Amino acid sequence: MTFSNACKRLSMTAVVALAMALSPFASAQNKPVRQNLVQLIASSQSIVAGTVTTVSDGVDSNGLPYTEVTLQVGASPKGSIKQGAYTFRQFGLIKPRTLPNGKRMLMVTPEQFPQWREDEYVVAFLYHPASKTGLQTTAGLAQGKLVKVNDTLVNAYDNLGLFDNISASAGVLSSEEQALLGSTGAVKADTLLGLIHHIVSDKLVERGAIR
Repeated sequence: MTFSNACKRLSMTAVVALAMALSPFASAQNKPVRQNLVQLIASSQSIVAGTVTTVSDGVDSNGLPYTEVTLQVGASPKGSIKQGAYTFRQFGLIKPRTLPNGKRMLMVTPEQFPQWREDEYVVAFLYHPASKTGLQTTAGLAQGKLVKVNDTLVNAYDNLGLFDNISASAGVLSSEEQALLGSTGAVKADTLLGLIHHIVSDKLVERGAIR
């Protein structure tokens, strides 16, 4: 079942709420526009790094299906999220479920959204929660969730486009950070986290020093 067909199973109220929740990410083909690192940083309300501790799903009082994710945040380069547990809800179920009335709820998380697994270490570029539903996901959808594999970080698209079309003013970045901008695929976790901290804390985007 396609995402659009599944929407037809919701009440009109839930469909409107869902559209409002997802509208920042919509495109003509329901695919997220590719974003590079600077764009992900700029469009995220918060950036956190930590371990996924629990993942569960359910249906809220308005009939909207969600996946609830709790992170044990170890670092927060951007935003007001503090170290410790942080919980948010993303649209869609982990898998279809039978409701108490016997009906089958098929609205799983859309494929372009990030998938969450317990015990994985992630860096998440979190978009602000939707005003009407409180649902939240990552900027750039699956692009905005990087998973630590050994000592590297990589997103669902093997970091495709993550460093495309980024330029920095002379002398702003260290040689290791500058080299990162020319890399492809998984990248060293410490270097990427350091670059994110640098960009945010020194306001490089706001100053036009990196773009």
